[in-house]
Amino acid sequence: MTTSLCLEHSGDEAPKKKDYSSTCYIRQSNFEFCGYSLKINRTLGANLGVSAYVWEAGIALCRYFEKEKISFTGRKVIELGSGTGIVGILAALRGGNVTITDKPTILKQINSNVSTNIPTVCRHRLKVRPLTWGEDHTDFPADYDFILGSDIVYRSDTYPALIETLRHLANQRTTIYLASEFRKENGCLSFHELLLPEYFNCKVVDKSMDNDIYVYKMTKIDTSPADGLHM
Repeated sequence: MTTSLCLEHSGDEAPKKKDYSSTCYIRQSNFEFCGYSLKINRTLGANLGVSAYVWEAGIALCRYFEKEKISFTGRKVIELGSGTGIVGILAALRGGNVTITDKPTILKQINSNVSTNIPTVCRHRLKVRPLTWGEDHTDFPADYDFILGSDIVYRSDTYPALIETLRHLANQRTTIYLASEFRKENGCLSFHELLLPEYFNCKVVDKSMDNDIYVYKMTKIDTSPADGLHM
């Protein structure tokens, strides 16, 4: 997530209902991707911070999946720092066996969106679990086909934990898609251009120059000893 202004949509509806507390309300935004109509609830006033918004980078990643006709059918997928769950929900609708993750306080919002958008017959293919980078990432396996993240590169003090988590979750066959909006104050450029290349092969596969959003496709660098070499 990020600290800039949230993305506004003409499809925003009036507040739907009170929730969490008397000072909270849920606002619903409508999106169209890959032939699916998504209704994304955002809980405002519940101290969810940046997780209460749908950010431009998340929209960009969903549009990339649509443009490239990427299918997740039968593939094991995990989304990091999901916020509203929009990216992971789309991956599940596109056939993936998806685990959507974020901090424990955000999961109620994600579960609301899962209930709204995922048909009951498909619900078994989607899990919502707490994951704090650098702390409980080892509770998750390292056999994912895809790792997804949008606008999760926004605070330099979280970068070591994020890289540690990515390194644990990924194997050499894992494809990682990260969509990031570059801002001068968040050190995003150095993360993608200097820190990540130490451990991952990184390639820009899509970009929007209007708002400096880049979609990266990444694979883990094989650090195992070469065959036939002995110490």
